[in-house]
Amino acid sequence: MSDLIDADDCVLVLVDVQPGFAERIEPQVRTGILERIAFLATAARFCGIPVVASVESPERYGDLHPDVRAAAGGIEALRKEVFGLASDPVVAPAVRAAGRGTVVLTGFETDVCVSQSALGLLDEARVVVVEDAVGAPGAGHAAGLERMRRAGVLPMHTKGLFYEWMRTVERSQAFDAAHPDAAGSGVEL
Repeated sequence: MSDLIDADDCVLVLVDVQPGFAERIEPQVRTGILERIAFLATAARFCGIPVVASVESPERYGDLHPDVRAAAGGIEALRKEVFGLASDPVVAPAVRAAGRGTVVLTGFETDVCVSQSALGLLDEARVVVVEDAVGAPGAGHAAGLERMRRAGVLPMHTKGLFYEWMRTVERSQAFDAAHPDAAGSGVEL
């Protein structure tokens, strides 16, 4: 397995990117996270990377965030009943059906659903957590990232992952031409 992340081997998973979870995160952090998740969803679509989205208790936390849904091509989110999606009877089969060896995780909350999902998937895939595209209130974010790192989850940032998916100057220029407004103020390229 190469150390570089290969777009053709990835599935992007949007874990519980819902307004109710986003609102729990400090306002100065929240906007950038949502922009980065939407940017990654746009880049994934450009690269032909399957995207799977989960939602937890949508009657309480809302459905998939509308900006992220739009960036992901209007996909329908799957209702998740288990914090760690690797054990969920609906979401886990969708992730596995992508047939990819690398699972890229974004979303909420870093210390619960993202972390438990990452740990549950480690036995069957290389798991990447996009550190600047996940979030949790307060100290939960750092604690979740540390827990995943210690377990062997590969930490990355949006910029690095994007350019590994693009691989060439030509492909990144084609993305920019096709999506000139994709990189909002929360995305640093």
